[in-house]
Amino acid sequence: MRGLQERGPVPAVGDRRRGRLLLTGAVAVAVVVADQVTKTLALHHLADGPVHLFWTLRFNLSFNSGAAFGLGRGLGPVLVAIAIGVLVVLLGLGRVAMARPLAALALGLLLGGAVGNLIDRLVRDHGGAVVDFIDLRWWPIFNVADMAITVGAILLVLVSREPQSRQP
Repeated sequence: MRGLQERGPVPAVGDRRRGRLLLTGAVAVAVVVADQVTKTLALHHLADGPVHLFWTLRFNLSFNSGAAFGLGRGLGPVLVAIAIGVLVVLLGLGRVAMARPLAALALGLLLGGAVGNLIDRLVRDHGGAVVDFIDLRWWPIFNVADMAITVGAILLVLVSREPQSRQP
């Protein structure tokens, strides 16, 4: 028969879900590692002051005891409880993320970012503050975990807006 193309066996739904779960986990682990390594480097190399890179971008060590953009300063224990609650909700969204590869990627970014900042609050000895160091000078100072959370949230919104295909 002309025009018929052999595609091989179609992966089972469980295999796709397992692959997406692995994608979510791998992305989350990569974000946590990148976040913690860059924060450690910032702590060791930026103690003497900021390092100017180009235009308005510089590395500038800062400690954020609040939430995003410095809101809620001094509410460390409350923010830890909220972060743990967010992690539970994100893990609950795992079923939704397994429906689409891009959603699995977004969930991995969100989980990795949340865990990266939670590690700072619970393990690092900075009074429950998060280490920030990327300074654009026209935007609040942030870190790799913050970038992952922002990109993951945007991706999740975009994925939720597009119609879902009928294939699992």
